[in-house]
Amino acid sequence: MRKLKQVNHLMGLLRPAMEDILARHPSPVVVDAGSGNAYLGFILYELFLKDAAPDKDAPAGTLLSIEGRPELTDRARERAQRLGFTRMQFQTAHLEAATWPERIHLLTALHACDTATDDALAAAIQHGADHVAVVPCCQAEVAAQLKGKRPEVDTSLGMLFQHPWHRREFGSHLTNVIRAMTLEAFGYQVTVTELTGWEHSLKNELILGRRVHKESRPARAKLEALLGSFGVQPKLTRLLGVEPAGATRTSPV
Repeated sequence: MRKLKQVNHLMGLLRPAMEDILARHPSPVVVDAGSGNAYLGFILYELFLKDAAPDKDAPAGTLLSIEGRPELTDRARERAQRLGFTRMQFQTAHLEAATWPERIHLLTALHACDTATDDALAAAIQHGADHVAVVPCCQAEVAAQLKGKRPEVDTSLGMLFQHPWHRREFGSHLTNVIRAMTLEAFGYQVTVTELTGWEHSLKNELILGRRVHKESRPARAKLEALLGSFGVQPKLTRLLGVEPAGATRTSPV
């Protein structure tokens, strides 16, 4: 019931994005990255894609669920077949090794753990997603990069992550700030809000992005400065070739 409440609330937040891509594209592609049991994908399909006919008189659309655990993918595929959801597709792959559609119109990632959210966001940006919606889960990468950095940054800033507990919490917050700023640097208008009440999930930060232009150089400069201030470079920025200010330029990995 907690998961259902989260997903139902998310539907209201995603409705403008779904209506936008259905209005502007004859056959939009929706990707649910790290889909788990594909609950989100099934509800999106039921509400927005089920009755769309793939002909010239009505919009169509496909929904691709990507999940690394084959037993979950098989279960979801069987459920889609029983329901007659013929334009739902399923791929068994971890996000960093997934085969992404050439063009993505909406990408969602609900509780993709640690750097899997970075893989999802990078795919959205690289494949021109009109809209993105991610709810990050546990983040450990930046906290690990912050360890030992305290003497290298401003003394007052270093106090924010002096203790291991604070380093985990601050690292998580900094990770999501960097993700939002990265979206802005690549042309997205970003909204950060909560998915649902804290009583239902402690991981409830929702990052929404709508692409409004190709890129923003001022936003990228701010992102690079922030990375340089703390001496961190999370996976998302590495994938997209964004370097901390003052760093030697390298090729994206």
